[in-house]
Amino acid sequence: MRAILIGCLAVVVLVPPYSAASVQTVTGVVVDQRGAAVPGATVTLKSVATGFSWTTATDAQGKFTFTQIPIGRATLTVVLAGFKTDRRMIPIDAGHAVSLKIALSIAAVEETVKVVAAPPAMPIGATSQVTAGIVGGVVGGVLGYTPGAYRYPSAPGNTEAYDRIEDNAFHRVADQPLSTFSSDVDTASYSNVRRFLTSGTMPPPDAVRIEEFINYFRFDYAPPTSKDPVSVTTEVAACPWNAQHRLALIGLQTRPIEAASTPPRNLVFLLDVSGSMAPLDRLPLIRTAMRMFVDTLNARDRVAIVVYAGASGLVLPATPGDRKERIHQAIAELEAGGSTNGAAGIQLAYDVAAKNFVKGGINRVILATDGDFNVGVTSQGDLIRLIEVERERGIFLSVLGVGRDNLKDSTMQKLADKGNGNYAYLDSLHEARRVLIAQAGATLVTVAKDVKIQVEFNPAAVSAYRLIGYEKRLLQKEDFNDDKKDAGEMGAGHSVTALYEIVPAGVPVDLPSVDPLKYQPQAPSSSANASELMTVKIRYKEPDGETSRLMTVAVGNRTSDASPRLGFAAGVAEFGMLLRNSEHKGGATWQQAADLARRHRGDDPDGYRAEFVRLVELADSLSAQKTTAQRER
Repeated sequence: MRAILIGCLAVVVLVPPYSAASVQTVTGVVVDQRGAAVPGATVTLKSVATGFSWTTATDAQGKFTFTQIPIGRATLTVVLAGFKTDRRMIPIDAGHAVSLKIALSIAAVEETVKVVAAPPAMPIGATSQVTAGIVGGVVGGVLGYTPGAYRYPSAPGNTEAYDRIEDNAFHRVADQPLSTFSSDVDTASYSNVRRFLTSGTMPPPDAVRIEEFINYFRFDYAPPTSKDPVSVTTEVAACPWNAQHRLALIGLQTRPIEAASTPPRNLVFLLDVSGSMAPLDRLPLIRTAMRMFVDTLNARDRVAIVVYAGASGLVLPATPGDRKERIHQAIAELEAGGSTNGAAGIQLAYDVAAKNFVKGGINRVILATDGDFNVGVTSQGDLIRLIEVERERGIFLSVLGVGRDNLKDSTMQKLADKGNGNYAYLDSLHEARRVLIAQAGATLVTVAKDVKIQVEFNPAAVSAYRLIGYEKRLLQKEDFNDDKKDAGEMGAGHSVTALYEIVPAGVPVDLPSVDPLKYQPQAPSSSANASELMTVKIRYKEPDGETSRLMTVAVGNRTSDASPRLGFAAGVAEFGMLLRNSEHKGGATWQQAADLARRHRGDDPDGYRAEFVRLVELADSLSAQKTTAQRER
């Protein structure tokens, strides 16, 4: 028996006194119908004899582990949105450990999709472990917690907010030879759209930012070999959705960082605890994700927690990372309620971070919210001006979006952009682990800031071009050399991928034209040098620098078979264009997008690419049903 003091209330937690001879280990792997690993599934084990239950999530390889499970029969349940629930009775005996392989079946689109509740705050004193990506141990199990399905209550109206996106158009090289944009490593759009699809709904077109789809995946670009922290890879192949066009890939890659080499972290979690954060996919999900993250901290790290609702407050002052019990206690006490004064919370979080600033370390505010700012400074402009001032202190801002129905995507994207950080959307506990643990280096350790890309096309080889995605990241050509112009950041181990659809010289292009200019030089003749297709230039600054450095790469005018990286990226881009019903989708089809991704899947240790193929197939089914319903009206 263990007594725990919470405030003035003494809580007695009864821990079953199991002996080593009366318990066993249960392990397993969850796969789909094709045998591909299924990460992020919720697995619950309930002992028939004792009534106690344990909950975990499958890791990147689809694996799960339970330890110290009593001998006897138990019910094992596996749940993941988009799949049929698998429930089975398993015997657990003392003779040998239990090893299972569970194949999930795709749920019919018409079936009610259930959203699995995140476990509630873990009681103080209960144990947890994050080992090789497995969330195990007792997560509320000693109190008899059994997760169930949570159906979101009907909302009076969906108030999710997305900025309107107009697809980039084709440009004649003779008129606009330069294309300039800011790098982007946000991934929120992909996981947010995944949430729509696995809930049986097609996403709104403006929720689809194709560059975030592509950059959700990591590609095998060569790491930097020079003093520059960024390497550049280029490739040109045929365009899958338009046989007359070509597809050019530009890939940037930064060096990864070993966990032991991670600088000291000064992190301030800024948590929205307003009433809108009460549902299980919001604050409860954030609490569970933070508990996982706390297990990765060390004594050099400092963590503080600031909350905001009607007013803001400091729940946990900067605390050494090895004081895990104190941090867990602060997380467990978080509750939602009240209106949302986001601006006051952001100001306090920056002040706390500045007070504990670590020179040469990671200084970052991590904002977790559904973005529903409704008290105090509410306009995007005022919020952006606030964090633009604060980023000059050397403190960057990352944003974790959660929830549905009132998700303010456009606000969160802008805050992260202007705060020299990144924006991720957490649609599951597995995605939270991916962002905060598996990719913590890329998420938190900035190695290059204000990264800009400028491409000059050779008019002798290219008639017209179109940048796929990055509509909200476009820059003026003069911005490329202006070191005062803000741009994107890249973290350790990050990759950035951009695709251009190119119309070769001599291929007709249906674009409005103007009369020939009288006083300007004319385009070069067909006899001009066409050995180069384009030149790629990159500018970046060191994390604490103010002067940019330039990198230049010439791309030859040759076409080869698509590599696995370009082939898969093309499939992702095609998927995004179909979801947006882009006027530039050409001959794109759901089947072709899935085939491209399947054929070029390559090494897929985390299962994300296999999941992508399933999402394309799901979108195909939803799109067909939508078309049928429209015809029947």
